[in-house]
Amino acid sequence: MSRAAETQRPVVVGAAPEGASDPRLAARAVREMFTSIAPRYDLLNHVLSFNVDRLWWRRTARTFAHIFAQPDARVLDLCCGTGDMTLALRKLAGKRSPQILGVDFSHAMLQRAHAKSHRTLATDDTTPRWIEADALSLPFPGQHFNLVTSAFGFRNLVDYDAGLREIARVLKPGGECGILDFSEPRGLMGHLYRIYFKQVLPRVGTMISGVRGPYAYLPNSVERFPQPQEMLDRMRRVGFREASWMPYTFGIAGLYRGKK
Repeated sequence: MSRAAETQRPVVVGAAPEGASDPRLAARAVREMFTSIAPRYDLLNHVLSFNVDRLWWRRTARTFAHIFAQPDARVLDLCCGTGDMTLALRKLAGKRSPQILGVDFSHAMLQRAHAKSHRTLATDDTTPRWIEADALSLPFPGQHFNLVTSAFGFRNLVDYDAGLREIARVLKPGGECGILDFSEPRGLMGHLYRIYFKQVLPRVGTMISGVRGPYAYLPNSVERFPQPQEMLDRMRRVGFREASWMPYTFGIAGLYRGKK
């Protein structure tokens, strides 16, 4: 995509699944999509990313290792899905005991996150808590968390700026956010990526899950998501400083960071 084309991109408010005519219907469509693929969600993530997704979660968790050195650290993983990012944070914390919460608005996803945490972690006071809630209206007081992360979920919010404002609201002054999400690489890698993402991935995802909609929506949602510079501008406008973007794996994904 040329620079001229980028500057002509329309301003995007948030996710807009096909057929959703307003934010309320869009949010319901997103919830229904993720509920429909919850039983095969983990398998599909690993297969379709060739297991690179595991590396992305671990790398993101390590980026925020310094947060766990703070006494009584509070960590929120937003749009947590089946909990992979949440659990990566918990494992990184080791013997330290921060409060880690995973939040999602899909009950089916949270059920699998809860089951996964009990399979992989000892059940004690440091096990992550799972809360069903809307990322745009979180049930937490202001200035509550030291860190808020979101891995491959922020892109599905129906209002990106409202999501950033809500993250900023619940963060303590000096708290940090980390948003890991897909991007569109450039050059030859970008060309190959688009072939895979738009032609191969939807077919494989539909075949394994038995559900077509979500895997047709996925490449469209990535194409619609703000480019890195626009996303950084949005972060700065809601009050994040030191906003940065770190590309992962040739820019297929990347981590947005900001400090309140």
